[in-house]
Amino acid sequence: MPTPATTPLGADQNTAPRRRPGAAALGATLLGFFVITLDALVVNVALPSIRDSLGGGITGLQWVVDGYTLMFAALLLSAGSLTDRHGARRTFGVGMAVFAVASAACALAPNLGLLIGARLAQGAGAAVIVPSSLALIREAFPDAGRRAKAISLWALGGSAGSAAGPVAGGFLSQIDWRLIFFINLPVGVIALLLLAHTRVSQRREQAGFDWTGQLSAVIAMGSMTFAAIETGAAGFTAPHVLFSYALAALAAVVFVRAQARGKHPMVPPALLRSRTMALASGIGFALNVGFYGMIFLLSLYLQQAKGMTALATGLAFVPMTVFTAFVSPTAAWFAARFGPRMPVITGQAAMAVGLVLLALVPSSAPTWLMVVLMIPVGAGGSLAVPALTSLLLDQVPAERAGTAGGVLNTSRQVGGALAVAVFGALVADRAQFAEGLHISLAIAALAVLTTTAASFLLRPPAPHTAAPDVRTVGSRA
Repeated sequence: MPTPATTPLGADQNTAPRRRPGAAALGATLLGFFVITLDALVVNVALPSIRDSLGGGITGLQWVVDGYTLMFAALLLSAGSLTDRHGARRTFGVGMAVFAVASAACALAPNLGLLIGARLAQGAGAAVIVPSSLALIREAFPDAGRRAKAISLWALGGSAGSAAGPVAGGFLSQIDWRLIFFINLPVGVIALLLLAHTRVSQRREQAGFDWTGQLSAVIAMGSMTFAAIETGAAGFTAPHVLFSYALAALAAVVFVRAQARGKHPMVPPALLRSRTMALASGIGFALNVGFYGMIFLLSLYLQQAKGMTALATGLAFVPMTVFTAFVSPTAAWFAARFGPRMPVITGQAAMAVGLVLLALVPSSAPTWLMVVLMIPVGAGGSLAVPALTSLLLDQVPAERAGTAGGVLNTSRQVGGALAVAVFGALVADRAQFAEGLHISLAIAALAVLTTTAASFLLRPPAPHTAAPDVRTVGSRA
């Protein structure tokens, strides 16, 4: 049975009108995913410049990074639900507008506190953009084959943003670090113009909002991130650190109960019981621990330990950028040739190898060796993420695409936020920076190796079948 998304509103049945909205939707979502992924990493290389301009120690700099990823992660689940209730096109437009305004506020921030506050607002806008962009693609490309190719191109935008972040941050911070936020404005405008030319039928659900789930999610993620960051500054046994860990655990319990027993859960119980959803979330978490953790660590290492400039540090990420941009478009072909599970496994294995080798490289090793070893980390993630996303979306109906995308990307952002928090704590002592660097990379490698093994339990959907009803996702996935 065709979904309403197969025919744009107000369009006739010929081929050309069906393609134009799909192209516009893909262009808007690709730009949106590019710019929000760029901003997750563009600040890493610029951190020393921000510290010189606004002050603050390692804790303040961690919050400049994690303030964004924390709100990104905390609001993704409800953003997915809002997408399903209010329609992908409208929700994406609101998220893009919020992100652009918050970017301007970041660029104009006169002190570190206001910059962190604006980064929180940026993260909120980004949280809305991700699930709504996936749902928009799901509506604009009802055919599974075309949708897989569209998701690969969408993921290319994210891969390009991830890879270009350190390079752009290094180049622009040499001029003025505020430019790393100003560049978001024209990208946001173009994305909104493309969205204006997108006409897809909206499948909406009218239901209440899960306030208990959302509040408990924010408290759990915020407390855990705060505790991890403060562990490096105050120690694990500090009273406020122990209290934050306990609060995070309590809030997590409240969240799980709210999803299981609440009237309007952000995450339907069927999704929570889905093995594919659980595995995909764990894999996404580990991939971001490896990638975002590596970028954060090496951005600091190359400048503090190797004495490189911000520009030179950014250029050190160029080879990884090139390979990442090359690998991402091949993900759809790889999945079609060998099945969607194979690129997920192969990508993680490549990332794990790169992280293990980086962890074993001595501090005296030449910079070029570290540059080479970054490549499998970035390329592996670029191969795994689009295949993982496509595999998951193929197993949920269109009206749950936003929620499923929100769950997956929440786990990814939590992984990135905790990596920065924990690894930042391990390298907070400059005298022990090299030791903390190697321990952090080893932890990241172990996380990815674990999920690589678990990936063999993934079950791709049966060919030529429609996405299952959400009531059966848990039993069939």
